[in-house]
Amino acid sequence: MNTIPKSDVQYKQWLTDLKSRIRNSQIKAALKVNSELINLYWDLGKEIVSKQEQSQWGDGLIKQLSNDLQQEFPDMKGFSISNIKYIKQWYLFYYNGITIGQQLVGQLENTFNIQELVCQIPWGHNLRIIAQCKFLEEAIFYIHKTIENGWSRSILDLHIKQQEFQRTRHSISNFSRLLPMIQSDLAQQLLKDPYNFDFLTLTDNYKERELENALTDNITKFLIELGAGFAYVGRQVPLKVGDKEFYLDLLFYHLKLRCYIVIELKATDFIPEYTGKLSFYLTAVNDLLKHQTDNPTIGLLICKNKDSFIAEYSLKGISQPIGVSEYELTRLCPEDFKGSLPSIEEIEAELKE
Repeated sequence: MNTIPKSDVQYKQWLTDLKSRIRNSQIKAALKVNSELINLYWDLGKEIVSKQEQSQWGDGLIKQLSNDLQQEFPDMKGFSISNIKYIKQWYLFYYNGITIGQQLVGQLENTFNIQELVCQIPWGHNLRIIAQCKFLEEAIFYIHKTIENGWSRSILDLHIKQQEFQRTRHSISNFSRLLPMIQSDLAQQLLKDPYNFDFLTLTDNYKERELENALTDNITKFLIELGAGFAYVGRQVPLKVGDKEFYLDLLFYHLKLRCYIVIELKATDFIPEYTGKLSFYLTAVNDLLKHQTDNPTIGLLICKNKDSFIAEYSLKGISQPIGVSEYELTRLCPEDFKGSLPSIEEIEAELKE
């Protein structure tokens, strides 16, 4: 019997492709199984609620149902008393949300079916969401984000803990006025307010350049805070307009929005002049850097503090898409403490000794 040599290039390529197809089929099968399971749970929760309302079975129904189902399906772990209670609680979360918020749900049902939506994420994710979210809109936000970004349960927990839903609702922009609806909605979802820069350690009375340096030194963590889709282009990017050269604090490209994003950092409170300057930068980027296939450049002004009314008012006269947000720092060192820290050279010298 002939054997295929391991060095055969064609066989190796075919084997690699075959392995990839098998893995993809396993993933699809797992997703299909998950979808069927969640659908089963949804129908079960719906029927339990209906039976308890229409009959005299009461709370004893769940215990009896658990015993009977576990006897019939001993290999299935989802029919314990506690999990059946979770199934009922999970269904009621969405059922009550629909009942209480008819106006909101009426809008949501035009774009998706809630049952189809929850079936796209694992059961453990579903339980995390209803345990930590108070409102239907908040839960749907995290379901969408989980689907879009492939969040694990721990990452989902982290985003809920950091109140990403609340932070996207508080951001101020003129996107709805200046961008097409689809791009406007996506751009608005990308904004956070405030941005959490707790991974930085700065001294009191830090300057904007120190903030910029710290963010670029921690670019990976900064990108995680910005969210999926941001690609770092550069800092202090030069733009020559007329006889003068101007410098962008931070320049990114967003892979979903298909546009440049200019971020201006301000270590001070927001003032209206900032939006005018950023609008000038956006015009220059559109003329000098933007490719004809790119969407219009978006600006993001991140300030130490802002008055929301002043920020909204200042954006009314701006013809470029700009969002205004705040940032938070949790670790600040006294200025005189910085001088007491050893330098890199001193540490290296001590190690050599």
